[in-house]
Amino acid sequence: MNIALLIIIVVAIVLAIVGGMNAALSWLLWVALIIGVIALIAFLLRVVRGGNA
Repeated sequence: MNIALLIIIVVAIVLAIVGGMNAALSWLLWVALIIGVIALIAFLLRVVRGGNA
């Protein structure tokens, strides 16, 4: 897995945890979900294309 993609996934998880702990910052949860979906799509594209695409 690409190191940049791994960093994006970690950031998405951290934002989801922070957003879940503080209801006043619920927008962080939406940002984390959006980043997570983008990372998932990028990962699936790499798998479908067979690696270094």
